[in-house]
This record gives sequence, C-alpha cells and structure tokens, in this order.
Amino acid sequence: MTEKKKFIRDSVYGDISLNKFEERIMDMPQFQRLRRIKQLGLISLIYPGATHTRFEHSVGTMNLGYKLSTELGLSDDDIELIRASALLHDIGHGPFSHVSEGVLSVPHEELTKYVVTKTSMRDLLEEKFDVNEIVDIVTGKGYLGPIVSGELDVDRMDYLLRDSHNTGVAYGIIDYERIISNLKLEDGLILDIKGVQAAEGALVSRYFMYPSVYQHHTTRIVNSMFRRALKKVIDDGIINENDIYKYDDAEIIGVFRHCEDEFVNDMMTRLDNRRIMKRVKTIRLDNFKYPEKMYKIEQKALRKAEEEIAEDYDIDKNYVFINIAEYPRFDEMKTQVNVDGKLYPLTEISNIIGALSKARFNIPDISVYVDESEKSKFTKFKLENYLDLPEIDREKFHGIHYDQIKLF
Repeated sequence: MTEKKKFIRDSVYGDISLNKFEERIMDMPQFQRLRRIKQLGLISLIYPGATHTRFEHSVGTMNLGYKLSTELGLSDDDIELIRASALLHDIGHGPFSHVSEGVLSVPHEELTKYVVTKTSMRDLLEEKFDVNEIVDIVTGKGYLGPIVSGELDVDRMDYLLRDSHNTGVAYGIIDYERIISNLKLEDGLILDIKGVQAAEGALVSRYFMYPSVYQHHTTRIVNSMFRRALKKVIDDGIINENDIYKYDDAEIIGVFRHCEDEFVNDMMTRLDNRRIMKRVKTIRLDNFKYPEKMYKIEQKALRKAEEEIAEDYDIDKNYVFINIAEYPRFDEMKTQVNVDGKLYPLTEISNIIGALSKARFNIPDISVYVDESEKSKFTKFKLENYLDLPEIDREKFHGIHYDQIKLF
C-alpha cells in the first residue's frame, strides 16, 4: 500500500507535499516556534496584511528548493538534503526576524547553526543527514550551498513573492519558474542567457520593494524603536542574547510590556498604539559625491550625534533617532550568465541591471526622528553640525528624483 502524502496548502504556490521525515522536522518545537515569528517584523504597522511568518517562508523556500534541485538533475539524496536545508535555513531567527538581528552580536545564520547542531533538532536530523552538510548549505558553502544561500537563490525568490503577496505591493511578482528553468549548477549557480529577462524582473522587483517595504521610512523608525528597547533589556540582563533563538514575538512583547524600565515600557506602548517618532530631517544619499561613505560612519558616531542633538534641543537622548537606510546590496547583480559557453556578470549582459547598479543610491537616505511634540523645534535643523557627512555633489541635478521620497 502506497504511503499517503501530506500536503500543506500554501497561499503562494498551492499544495506543497511533505514526506514523513519533513513532517517530523516541522513538528519539532524549534520549527513550530517559526509560526510565531513574523517574516517582516513590524511591517504590519505599515502594511496590515504583512502578518505572514517564517514558518510559511521556510515551507515556501523548501518548495522552490525542490523545484530547482529537480530541474538541476540532482540525485534523490541531494534533493532530500536541499529540501531539509531549505526548511531549516531560518530556524535561528530571533523575534520579529531581522529587526532583532540588528541588535545581536551574531547573525541568524550562526544561531541556525547552533539550533541544528546543539539542540534536540540534531538528534532527529542525524537519523537521516549529516548536520554539517545542512549547515554548509544554509551558509552558502560547498557545491549545493548557492541553491539556498547564494546570489539568485530560492530563499530570495520566495520572500520576494511572499512579501509582495502579503503586503499587496505588486513590485515583488517575479517569474521564478523561468529563472529556475534557466539555472545550471557549476561553480555556483549559472544563469543561461534565456533567463536574463526574468532575472532583470527579479532585480527590478527588489529595487522597488526596498523603499516601499523593506526600507520604507516608517519601517525604519519602528524597527529602530524596537531595537533600542531590545538592546536595553539585553544590556540590563533581562534577556540573554544567546537565548534569543528560544523566544517568539509574543514573548518579547510580554517582556517589553511588563518591563520595569520606563523607556522600554514606553516604546512598547507607542508601538502598540502606533504612536511613532516623526522625521524632522532627511538627506538622500545621492546628494553626496560618494554616497558609499555614509556606510563608513560608525554606530558610535551616530549615538554621539544623537546625544548632542538631545542636549542642544533639550530632549531625552533615548528619544532622538538617526537612521541610515540599509546598504542596497542587490547581490543578484553578481550572477554569472552563460553566453555561448562564456561567463559574464549580469551587470555586463543587461543594460537594465547596469542602470540599477548606478541608481541604487537614488532612494536611500539618512533621517532624523524625534517625538511629534518636539518636531516644531527642528525647523532650521542642520545635521552637518552634528555628523561629519560626505561632500555634497553641487554639480548634480536633483530634480528628477526630488519627489521620489514622497512616493514611499
């Protein structure tokens, strides 16, 4: 008698089948915790539909990992290994995903390695796999690593599709089937020339999802408010950061709500009631001759500037936030493309990708946020009095993108 397959009904792909061992992985408490970790952290404060979880994303990544590894003609054993690795790739994520990661001294990949190799999850996995092979794939190492963690990987494809679907932002719709059918695994994933148009679409999607979702100015301040409160409870010893992989979103919210520290408590009350800090100053990075220099400003310098602003404007230093949008990396641009047996970087093959590479600093900015009640004090505020900013490009014409920041 044939074993009856189990399916998960996914909102993006429809039915996704599971084998018995994958069911056992998913039934482990370490994996079930992912049901209680929001994929996009606090972004539901901006897009109410963005309540999907790391659980859904992990199952979706496994589904695309299966599709790609089957297309690549891998052995049954390698396909099972890819499926398990894709399923587990985010198991070390802390509460609210990347939001908490901004405070921690180790990336979520390290915490994933710990969960896979040092907890009861290892005992289960060792019945079928070498856990070190799973860790290598999750961290992008070895022959199979680029499938789950590379430049044009299944992790990225799934989160673009899923985040777009749940936020209602149409930019993330990508032709993942076309990309998958045109990838080959050699020294990394190589894209055939026929897949370039679909890869362009994926990169354009990411380019627009960056300012409208991932680095939206409101996303950045709610993340900053949460991170400052989380840092306080870690510094005060209320939470041990080495145990962060055990917490879910609700547990951290509970810690914040019942914390005796007034600041932590106030930040949570503000997030609960969407009383968010307001922008009083914004400078787009393409105003500078060398925008990359903004990312060399150390956190220590930003904190010092916040303290000096607070002192000059008679504000509590905990309530001044300077935030620089995350560096627009777009690693997919490095993807190698096969043209008649020769390999070229995607940026050389595609004029669109070349243009995106140059345009990546059109949207990111540095912003200063304070409480709404203090906003009127900042009418003549100059950030350059507090931070050593890069040189302004006086010759550049700023009209084209002048109002772009207002679109998001």
